[in-house]
Amino acid sequence: MTLEPFLLEILVCPQCRAALTESGSAEQPELSCTGESCGLVYPIRDGIPVLLVDEARRPA
Repeated sequence: MTLEPFLLEILVCPQCRAALTESGSAEQPELSCTGESCGLVYPIRDGIPVLLVDEARRPA
């Protein structure tokens, strides 16, 4: 599942305000922060990005 391009243009990381990019797999889609100091990964559940810092994970 992919997000609409206009949505990706306006979404930012709630931690550092850097842009987000789509990552993950089709079964487990995610949004990754592009900030070098942050790098949090946010889940997408039922097509809705969950942009809560408490729900994010650090990349492996």
